[in-house]
Amino acid sequence: MSHYNHSNPSTFILKGIPGLETSHFWIAFPFCIMYCIALLGNLTILLVIKSEPSLHLPMYYFLCMLAIIDMVLTTTTVPKALSIFWFQSHEICFHCCLVQIFFIHGFSILESGVLLAMAFDRYVAICKPLHYTTILTNSVIAKIGLAILVRGIGMMTPLMCMLGNLHFCGTNIVSHSYCEHMAVAKLACGYIITNNIYGLTVAIVVVFSDCMFIIISYVLILRVVIGLSSKQALLKSFGTCGSHICIILMFFTPALFSFYAERWGQHIPIHLHILIADLYLLVPPMLNPIIYGMKTKQIRERVLRLFCQKGT
Repeated sequence: MSHYNHSNPSTFILKGIPGLETSHFWIAFPFCIMYCIALLGNLTILLVIKSEPSLHLPMYYFLCMLAIIDMVLTTTTVPKALSIFWFQSHEICFHCCLVQIFFIHGFSILESGVLLAMAFDRYVAICKPLHYTTILTNSVIAKIGLAILVRGIGMMTPLMCMLGNLHFCGTNIVSHSYCEHMAVAKLACGYIITNNIYGLTVAIVVVFSDCMFIIISYVLILRVVIGLSSKQALLKSFGTCGSHICIILMFFTPALFSFYAERWGQHIPIHLHILIADLYLLVPPMLNPIIYGMKTKQIRERVLRLFCQKGT
């Protein structure tokens, strides 16, 4: 076991998935495949939307934001996890660990904000269709994106200051495959209640407030959709919202599980907790472009046309 006796360690040791060390080599293959699919899928979404003028609409601008965030989240965690699984490269420097924490938690906050913005977009599109382009102008979308960014940075800055001021004097082994806030904070000596309370407060503010506003948006949407007389319009409305609801469930469900397990899940097997925490940052970014590609006719047709042209 590695020990040190100074306030800031030079390195941390990431264990990977504790309890499944003998399977690390084989676990890395599906991780690598999912990572490649996530990068390819999100890059395809970005290229398709950029190259197709008919997709230059608020809904697709938010989808571009989501794609960029997903690529950052996966690239922040998966390459290091693969180096642990395949090459036994367990060390990560202290400052790199802090950077990883900032990107993981900060961009998770950004993703939650973008999902809320997408719910607002669907509300305006279905409940106020005649005013859609006048409400969600390019300047409004830019302001929403800036507000989401400022919220993420604003919430993460105090957390990073708290982590930077912690004193470490025991083990430097992190029982995780990436640097997670509480997993690192628990290694500190003495008083970490402030970190715990602040992390808990941020999670409650972000997750529960965003979920509440998303639910309100869909309740209002549902009231309008139920009143539609045309079956075709009803199916179209459910179709445009269905993909967004799937993505929301994929993001928030494992996020809440991981958050709960890190603080109060002592009875949960650690390998199960770490595996779900890893997949939480990998599976949604992989499935988001697939779901939108399958559910959104304009993107599906443009992707098919793109690949058909390349095939020809």
